[in-house]
Amino acid sequence: MNELQKSPVSPDGWESLKTFTQARIALGRTGVSIPLRESLAFKLAHAHAKDAVYSSLDTHFFMEKFTEYDLPFFLLKSKAAHRDEYLQRPDLGRQLQEESRENLAATNLQPADIAIVIADGLSASAVNTHAWPLTRAFRAQALAQGFTFSPLVLVQQARVAISDEIGTLLQVKMVVQLIGERPGLSSSDSMGAYVTYAPEPGLTDERRNCISNIRPQGLGINLAVDKLMYLTQQAFRLQLTGVALKDDAPDGTETLKQ
Repeated sequence: MNELQKSPVSPDGWESLKTFTQARIALGRTGVSIPLRESLAFKLAHAHAKDAVYSSLDTHFFMEKFTEYDLPFFLLKSKAAHRDEYLQRPDLGRQLQEESRENLAATNLQPADIAIVIADGLSASAVNTHAWPLTRAFRAQALAQGFTFSPLVLVQQARVAISDEIGTLLQVKMVVQLIGERPGLSSSDSMGAYVTYAPEPGLTDERRNCISNIRPQGLGINLAVDKLMYLTQQAFRLQLTGVALKDDAPDGTETLKQ
């Protein structure tokens, strides 16, 4: 065992590139294997990713925040009854549970410009951490520019496309969905923001814009809000989202009212 611990780790020629990425590069090697510390780090990252996939949306936290700021909201569920079914049947995560659909359809709300949908997706832990600060900042900027909002929506066991049905029932012009992204081995806390103008059931992903990798080591909240505001302004100007709507806003600058 002592001999193994003393085994030298050969340096890797890509070591300098580690400054620019969290990806697993330049791990070094001990003989024909990777160093023990890197093997253990991989197993830990895999465990974090698995935990993220099976994490739960913290509905109590969000409801407390919504109540504190006097924001109306809906708590909904998809047709996936539990996490294993959600993972095995993606189609069920794209549809509202019948009771949730009936409750939403029974509301008599005035049509609004935007609905914010907060969904667990494949990393509820990412949403629990990042969704509220982004929601609060985005709503404040959008309200200041004259946009109107429907009640906030929390959805459990949800996939991206469930926002189409929600947007249709709420009669909004556009849906912004904040959802946990598939966790990578260096990014188990990554959240995405999907923007869909004129939502309706049956849309495919070329009709949406996605702001990805929202997290401290990726795209920070302030920059994500700037990008989201730019896409919102352009979506309402052009009356579309998706492949025809390009994110041409310069990074690090605030968007201007159109």
